[in-house]
Amino acid sequence: MTITAAADGSALGNPGPAGWAWYVNDDCWRAGGWPHGTNNQGELMAVLDLFRATAHVPGEDLLILCDSQYVINAVTKWMPGWKRKGWRKADGKPVLNVDLLKEIDQALVGRKYTFEWVRGHAGHELNEAADVRARAAATAYQQAVAVRQGPGFGTPEGGTPAGEMPEGKTQPAVRAGSAMPQAAPQPVPSQTAPRTEPQAAPPQAASRAQTAPAPSGQQELFGAPGAYDEPDLFSELEEEPAVALAETSPEAVVESLERELLRPETRADLGRTGVLLHPDFTEIGSSGRIWTRDAMMMSLEDNPGGPVDLELLGADRLGEKTVLLTYRSHTRDGSALRSSLWVLEGAQWRLRFHQGTPEA
Repeated sequence: MTITAAADGSALGNPGPAGWAWYVNDDCWRAGGWPHGTNNQGELMAVLDLFRATAHVPGEDLLILCDSQYVINAVTKWMPGWKRKGWRKADGKPVLNVDLLKEIDQALVGRKYTFEWVRGHAGHELNEAADVRARAAATAYQQAVAVRQGPGFGTPEGGTPAGEMPEGKTQPAVRAGSAMPQAAPQPVPSQTAPRTEPQAAPPQAASRAQTAPAPSGQQELFGAPGAYDEPDLFSELEEEPAVALAETSPEAVVESLERELLRPETRADLGRTGVLLHPDFTEIGSSGRIWTRDAMMMSLEDNPGGPVDLELLGADRLGEKTVLLTYRSHTRDGSALRSSLWVLEGAQWRLRFHQGTPEA
């Protein structure tokens, strides 16, 4: 049997009053939140609470539907590398929201699970149900009223109902300075995650994809790197541009997306770059180095690069779902001739290949 559930988060203002929720059906869901938090803290807490609420059935497969590509990648790809580095990134800086990630890491042990990305706000029944409940929890904190928590997953045999703390158990302490939201003062109810005691689980860890170590040297995506502040790895995944393909030419759409990728704030947002870069993305950098999507995104985490100006040379439609963009990039270190191949997947244009050559 496979348990299929959607997990979602919401923050009014991001950061602001925040909520989270997971949803299986109308008789099996749970929600909570905090007076102040971020959208992705809500996404992570929904995933954590779902694992805890189903800990009494560790033999069941768990399919988690999530609209946050960053949360999926953080749990299934990047977390093992962060653990090896002592929960620090390649530049030595601490990983954000480490308390939530550590709790999720513990909850995964012995579990069989799969994450599946779904497009947010696109009519997916389970995702919409989780979104409505997460947003309602955030709104309740904004209005200082009680949160509708939901029925939970049921009562484990000999255990505690989901959503209640077992006797003698307390919520894990959050270290000082953590971004983890704090409990609300009265009359706002303090929302705590369920601490259902799991049965003994097999010692092996759940299977996860391993991420290659961050590449050494400078990344070359769309221009020379620059000195920028640490990106917020939990910034909310942007909605895909609302472009009406019937009204806007594919060439214009692709040019707009290329210009978006040239902005440092976009390259620092791994959630957004995860949407724009094709899973099979490859770049041949101006130094001759070949970059994969994962290697590039890990490098962007450390250094999103500096501002880049685009001088368009050509935009050619090679097929119904393929556009080749050629342009000259200008940075403080000089100019380069560049080409980008974009392909259409569903309603989203994604960058499949990029090459840069320094201009003589």
